[in-house]
Amino acid sequence: MNGASMPLFGFGTWLSEPKVVGESVKKALENGYRHIDCASVYGNEAEVGEAFTAVFNAGAVKREDVFITSKLWVTDFSKVEEACDETLKNLQLSYLDLYLIHLPFEVNPEEGNPFSGKKGDGVVGYSSERIEQVWKEMEKLVSAGKAKAIGVSNFTIPKMKNLLKCPLQVPVACNQVELHPYCPQDSLLEYCEKNNVKMVAFGPLGNPGRPADLVTETDPHLLSDSVVKSIAEKHSCTPAQVLIGWGLERKTGVLAKSVNESRIVENLKSLDVKLDTDDMVALNAITTRFRFCKQLWARKADEEEEDLWDGEYVKKL
Repeated sequence: MNGASMPLFGFGTWLSEPKVVGESVKKALENGYRHIDCASVYGNEAEVGEAFTAVFNAGAVKREDVFITSKLWVTDFSKVEEACDETLKNLQLSYLDLYLIHLPFEVNPEEGNPFSGKKGDGVVGYSSERIEQVWKEMEKLVSAGKAKAIGVSNFTIPKMKNLLKCPLQVPVACNQVELHPYCPQDSLLEYCEKNNVKMVAFGPLGNPGRPADLVTETDPHLLSDSVVKSIAEKHSCTPAQVLIGWGLERKTGVLAKSVNESRIVENLKSLDVKLDTDDMVALNAITTRFRFCKQLWARKADEEEEDLWDGEYVKKL
């Protein structure tokens, strides 16, 4: 990245409800987490900021010891610095350790709620030229000391290639994407590693807390996978710890979210679970393919689901 150290295991705040998320962030920091992942679109940064201030003021945890990420939302491509300033204000911080372009798909903020339908109101879509413009604005945040590093999220190999061939003044530090044994994205991981871009996994447990309207009866259940469960039994640990351990063994960052203190602690103990070669071979041999976070709202009327992922959309086999 930029020479800074990013703890591989982090605490996520997506889908954490108001009046709950702040307390969960406090518990995470108090129990040893030192990497917190946020985003403006999560709608909870103000409460997370209150938690940061409370914990840092208490003195046991210092701001400089915590790696904090946030993300530029798709409606804010024309106001990058303003959006970052708003995030810093809400999080009650003077800088971010990492600021990401949340998605490569732009949405016109004048045309409604992007989540309102399959097509999505105001979807402009992807343009490599537009991403280059946004990146130049992101670089200014680093020069201004508002972000120590910058990166992307949900970028596929073709989109990464388009960005990396631009004349970058600040390197792409990170690509945060969905990663788990049902969506391993091996080619993307290999490409990013070759180009010194750190991969960070969201949804490592298969997003069990997804909203009901995003779940169908035919969706697989990663935590109940027979291979995952058998390895958990072998190590006397939980399926969640196995899945987190799988990501850590691949040397990617891993973000796990919970609002339950016992599970927050349990997930952190994944660092003590050491998967062996046989475990990794078995997990990597899983043939089910499924992307839980499809982002279908970002699809234009004339696009198929696969087009959002440049042919890398993965379905159940």
